[in-house]
Amino acid sequence: MSVTKEQVLAELAKVVDPASGKDIVSADIARAISIEGDTVRFVLEVEASRGVAMEPVRLEAIKAVEALDGVGKASALITAHSEKKVPDLGGSAKPAAPQGPQRLPGVRHIIAVASGKGGVGKSTVSANLAVAMARLGLKVGLLDADIYGPSQPRMMGTSARPQAVGERGMAPVEKHGVKLMSMGLMMREDEAVVWRGPMLMGALQQMLNQVEWGALDVLVIDLPPGTGDVQLTLSQKTAVTGAVVVSTPQDIALLDARKALDMFRKTNVPVLGFIENMSTHICSECGYEEHIFGHGGAMAEAEKLKVPMLGAVPLDIKIRLAGDGGAPVVAADPDSPQALAFIGIAKNLLAQKALQA
Repeated sequence: MSVTKEQVLAELAKVVDPASGKDIVSADIARAISIEGDTVRFVLEVEASRGVAMEPVRLEAIKAVEALDGVGKASALITAHSEKKVPDLGGSAKPAAPQGPQRLPGVRHIIAVASGKGGVGKSTVSANLAVAMARLGLKVGLLDADIYGPSQPRMMGTSARPQAVGERGMAPVEKHGVKLMSMGLMMREDEAVVWRGPMLMGALQQMLNQVEWGALDVLVIDLPPGTGDVQLTLSQKTAVTGAVVVSTPQDIALLDARKALDMFRKTNVPVLGFIENMSTHICSECGYEEHIFGHGGAMAEAEKLKVPMLGAVPLDIKIRLAGDGGAPVVAADPDSPQALAFIGIAKNLLAQKALQA
């Protein structure tokens, strides 16, 4: 028996929008319902700033529809509508919104970890740096800002969902001594985020400003690769202490790393240094050292651009296995040479003048 649109609407009407207290049908959030065979698709349309908060609602709505007889699969997208500007007929002036980058309450320093291209190990570096700084006695947070491709939940070994705090806030998940927030904690692991730019920016702002980070010495932000919307929004809206650029020694990777460096300089974000990942490989059987991606490229680039070289990380299977297993190598084997490489980089990073304030 095929399902009808009226049956779908009836199930969606059982799902409540936490902001309005109404169900998502009467609140005019659930829209564009389409039925093809046993597949149901629909859209949840909200303000861009509510994208992250609506993820649990989206999952609840999918579950409700899939419980209907005749439905094999349901899918839902969150999309944004433009917020209408209502003229102030009473003549009262509203206070102007703060201009320029703003500090996060309770957070001393924000470090953005970036790369000009994907595949250079930026997320691995971010996770291990965060854990390394926590082991050095700092209060550390880790924000996975790679919204389209979040990997920190897997690397940090958690699938716990953030809990609501107050009317609009969320509590980060804690693992390996680090407070973590990621879109990956609010979605199924195999599910894609299909959002346009406004939703992306709204999600970033919500994860920064509506997460109860508490008092932190450092918030590490794992940025997506490239020089796009997330990087620009972060630098314009949030006071970032500085950025770290991750690259392999390969010429192509260094070319893109220069673009990341140039982006931060154009947006007035200090560059704290370079990290060369996959620097060298030492055979576990014979001890032979091989420079698979080249040698000395990041060091030469750092000297040329007058940027500190924070350190190098080897290409080693222990690092990969630890991350895939849900414990960065600094947490899994803190006394190993691989972990000590990250701890040394963390110490060099914390020694930068910008982080002494």
